[in-house]
Amino acid sequence: MNRPLRTAIVVSLLLPLVACGGRERPKADLAAARTTTIGVNAYLWRASLDTLSFMPLLQTDSNGGVIVTDWYVNPNTPAERMKVTVTILDQDLRADALRVAALRQINQGGTWVDAPVKAATTQKLEDIILTRARDLRRAAIN
Repeated sequence: MNRPLRTAIVVSLLLPLVACGGRERPKADLAAARTTTIGVNAYLWRASLDTLSFMPLLQTDSNGGVIVTDWYVNPNTPAERMKVTVTILDQDLRADALRVAALRQINQGGTWVDAPVKAATTQKLEDIILTRARDLRRAAIN
């Protein structure tokens, strides 16, 4: 094989390899709305755990995005207890990616009886979780 042809072949084989070097790889945006190594949005997950940290946890599933608390009795109102379920529905940090459900019981004569939960209670919990998730994201950016 003649020298110019051999040189052309070697250059054509090495050219793609040379194009790969010399540049920095792009860095991942750790604060992106979809940042997750779990099945759901990591900021919503962390914010939910932070918000419910005062309650005993019964079940957590980071891949399915479900947190279930056990019954919690507030020491200031011992005749009432609450149980909360948080479901994260998406990998995006959005208000509609979060759902909070609560159960409430009151103690009547030594027996726990189901009682209605004010709609504002679950809405307030959702707002607290969303605000905390946005704060966590903002802190990750800075």
